[in-house]
Amino acid sequence: MTAYILAITVAAPFVAALALLAIPKGLKDVTRVTALVGAAVSMAGSVWVAFNYDLAAGGFQLEEIYPVVPSLGIQLRLAVDGWSVSLLLLTGLIIVAGVLATWTLEDREQEFYILLLVLVAGVFGVFVCQDLFLFFLFYEVAVLPMYILIGIWGSEGKVEADGPFAFVWKLLNIGGRKYAAMKLTLMLLVGSAFILVVILTLYFEAGGESFDLAVLEAYDFDPATQSWAFLFIWLGFGSLAGVFPFHTWSPDGHAAAPTAVSMLHAGVLMKLGAFGIMRVGMILLPEGALQWAPVVGAVAVINIVYGALSAMSQKDLKYIVAYSSVSHMGVVMLGAATLTIDGWNGAVYQMFAHGMMTGLLFALVGLLYGRAHTRWVPSMGGFGKVMPGVAFFFTLACLSSLGMPGTAGFVAELLVFLGAWQSDHSWWAIPGVLGAFVTAVYVLRATKHIFWGPGPSEEFHDLSDAKGVEWGALLILGTAIIVFGLAPSLMLDFIDVATTEYLSIVNPNSVTALP
Repeated sequence: MTAYILAITVAAPFVAALALLAIPKGLKDVTRVTALVGAAVSMAGSVWVAFNYDLAAGGFQLEEIYPVVPSLGIQLRLAVDGWSVSLLLLTGLIIVAGVLATWTLEDREQEFYILLLVLVAGVFGVFVCQDLFLFFLFYEVAVLPMYILIGIWGSEGKVEADGPFAFVWKLLNIGGRKYAAMKLTLMLLVGSAFILVVILTLYFEAGGESFDLAVLEAYDFDPATQSWAFLFIWLGFGSLAGVFPFHTWSPDGHAAAPTAVSMLHAGVLMKLGAFGIMRVGMILLPEGALQWAPVVGAVAVINIVYGALSAMSQKDLKYIVAYSSVSHMGVVMLGAATLTIDGWNGAVYQMFAHGMMTGLLFALVGLLYGRAHTRWVPSMGGFGKVMPGVAFFFTLACLSSLGMPGTAGFVAELLVFLGAWQSDHSWWAIPGVLGAFVTAVYVLRATKHIFWGPGPSEEFHDLSDAKGVEWGALLILGTAIIVFGLAPSLMLDFIDVATTEYLSIVNPNSVTALP
C-alpha cells in the first residue's frame, strides 16, 4: 500500500463512484456508506502522507510513475511537496464533511454522490500530478461535474427583475440554478482555453518531449513567451480563483449549489485556481511572474475590498458567504503577488484556513435552510436559543473569517499582510487590513442578527439543533479551525519547506523566512 498511497488517495473516490453504479436503486444507507467510505479512504491517505512526509528532506516525495502516452512524453507522475500535503489534507477533510452534511439527501442521492466523488478525485489529482497535461485533465474533471450538480440539485434564488433591462433578467433566469450552472461552466471553459494554449506552447518551446513539470521548470523560456503566457495563466486559473472581474460566476454558483457542492466549491475548487497560478504560472514562468506581480497584487486588493463591501450589502445568507469567499481569495492572491516567503506561506495557509472556514459556514447555511426554510437574514433572529450548537460553530467560523487570534484565519492573514508590507508595494497591506475590518463588520452583524437578536418568531417554531450525523461535518471542520489556529506550525512547517525552495527560483532576493 505504501508504494501506491498517492494513487489510492486519488482513485478511492472514483472507485467508490463506480461501486455506486452497481448498487440497486433504493438502498439509501448502502449508497451513503459507500460514498463515505470512498471519501474516508482518501482522507486517511492524506493523513498518512502528512505523517510520512520528511520535512528535513523537503522537495517532492512518495513519487509514483505510470506511463500513459510515452511517445508524447505523457506519464502519470504523482508526488507531493509541502504545499500538496496541506491541500491534500484540506480536500480530505472537506469531502468527508461534505458527505456527512448531505447525509439526509433524498433526491437522486446515488447520482449525486457519483458526481461528487468524481469531482473530488479530480481535485486530489491536481494537487499531486506532476505532468502538466494530466494536471490539466484532472483540473477539468474537477470542474465539469459542477454544471450537473448545480443544474439538478441546486436551489432557486431568483433575483427580482427591475429596471429597463428587466426582460433580460427574466429571459436569463438570473439567480436560478440553471443560470448559475451555465454561467459557471461557460466562464471556466473560457479560462481553460487560455490555460491549454499556454500548456501546448510551453511543451513545444521546451522541445516537445515532455509535459513533466520538473522538466519544464528547468527550461529557460523566452522572456516574451513568459510575459504573455503568465497573463494567460493568471486569467485562465484566475477565473476559478474568483479574480476580479472574472469572479461573477462565483456568488451565483455558491448560492445555487447544494450544501456539499458549496462546501467543495468554495472550500477546495477555488483553491485549484490559486494553486494553478502559483504552481504553474509563477514557478514555470518566473520572469512573467515578476513582471505581472504589481498587477496581480493591485487586482487582489480590489478583490479583498470589493468582495467584503459586496458581502456587507447582502441579505441572503449564502450570498454573504459567497462574496466573503471572493474577498478571502483576494487575500490568497495578494500573498502570492508579494513574492515573499511570508506572503507565499500566508497564501497557501489561507487556502487551507479559508477552506475549513467556508466549508463549515456552507454546512451551517445548509443546516439552517433545512430547518428555517429561508436564507433571508432580516427574517431570522434569536436562533441561538434553540440551536446553541449551530450558533457556536457559526460564530467560530465567523471569528476565523475576520481573523480572530487563536483561529486558522488569523495566522493566514497575518502572514499575508506581513508579506505585503515587506514587498516592493507595501501599500497593499492597507486595503488588505481595511478588508479585514469590513469583514468583521458584516460577519458579526449577521451572527448577532441570526442567533443573538430577538426571537425566534412563531414561524420558526419547529427549529432544532444539529442532530446525529449532522454533528460530524461541524466537529471535523470546527476542530481543524481551532487546532491549526493554536498550533499553526503543524501545517506551516510543510508549507514553508516548499515556499523556500520555490522562491529561491522565482525571487532569490525575497526576505528571509520567519524563525
